[in-house]
Amino acid sequence: MPSTSETGHAKNVANFEDLISFCNGYGATYNPSKAALTIAELTTLQTNAKASLQQSKTTKTSFDNATNARQTAFKDLKPLATKVVNALAVSGATPLTVADAKTINRKIQGAKANGGTKTPTTPADPNAPAPTDKTISTSQQSYDSLIDHFTKMIESVSQDANYKPNETELQVATLQTKLDSLKTSNTNLVNTYTNWSNARINRNSTLYNPLTGLVQTALEVKKYVKSVFGASSPQFKQVSGLEFTNVKDR
Repeated sequence: MPSTSETGHAKNVANFEDLISFCNGYGATYNPSKAALTIAELTTLQTNAKASLQQSKTTKTSFDNATNARQTAFKDLKPLATKVVNALAVSGATPLTVADAKTINRKIQGAKANGGTKTPTTPADPNAPAPTDKTISTSQQSYDSLIDHFTKMIESVSQDANYKPNETELQVATLQTKLDSLKTSNTNLVNTYTNWSNARINRNSTLYNPLTGLVQTALEVKKYVKSVFGASSPQFKQVSGLEFTNVKDR
């Protein structure tokens, strides 16, 4: 289901199309002196608004897909890290190496390095507001940390000659491949979020710029129609009923 804000953006664009149609219907009588209010300029603005709205939707879908892909990539990291530590512990590695690996694993599991309780995590709420730059940054830091901890764990076990597990998933080469997949999924999410964020900026500028945006232009068109035909005219009643709202972005 589209969010309330997405519906609001689409409604503004749809109503603007109706507004242009009414103005076209007035023929030569609709003849504003301000260039931005001419039919040609209104049509161009309508085209740009539709394009910016579609780009915002497309990049949001890419971001959602990248989010799901990253969650899938990281899903088995915690149990995998524990398996690595257990394999190291029975490999004949020195107690100090095992202790270091356990410390790293506690960080991966979300617990404090000294063995404290895990940091609680909140399940994703499908009805929660769309992420902001701030929430994305905070989340990104946590995933960056997981990658850093896993990198250190791989370095730790790879430097111990006793760590030679027969299980393919625990071997250093496989762990490195896993690390590469984590980095790739993380980078893809960062890039898709940047694209979505930029698309929203462009959409908001096109629709809500206080001087040249679609909403402001629509309000000016209404005033022009009112000035030409009068406040009680059927023409003004046509356009006055069209709603244009500055939608609060999420």
